[in-house]
Amino acid sequence: MLRKAFKMKVYPDQHETYHQRHQDLWPELLQLLKSHGVIKYAIYLDRETSDLFAYLEVEDESRWEQLATDPINKEWWAYMAPIMETNTDHSPKTVELSEMFYIEKEEHDEHRDKGT
Repeated sequence: MLRKAFKMKVYPDQHETYHQRHQDLWPELLQLLKSHGVIKYAIYLDRETSDLFAYLEVEDESRWEQLATDPINKEWWAYMAPIMETNTDHSPKTVELSEMFYIEKEEHDEHRDKGT
């Protein structure tokens, strides 16, 4: 499993549209993400800067990268292009972020916390 994080930018007047489109995520795109090994995916908005912070966990990098060539994904990019910063192919402009710290509660910690 691989953790990834990156930034994107939504236009300031498009915060609600961006949110609504993700609440109504196309079922075929959701299935595509899962079939390409996405385990967890969350996007957060900084309303002051319009920066989006994305965090995801994927099974492996190559399957994640293959999403870029899928027609459903490309259609989603085109759909989102009018409301956010994109490249010429409509893919979101992203800035990869480096992990600086990570902690996860392990199962054996739970037993210790419960006094077992």
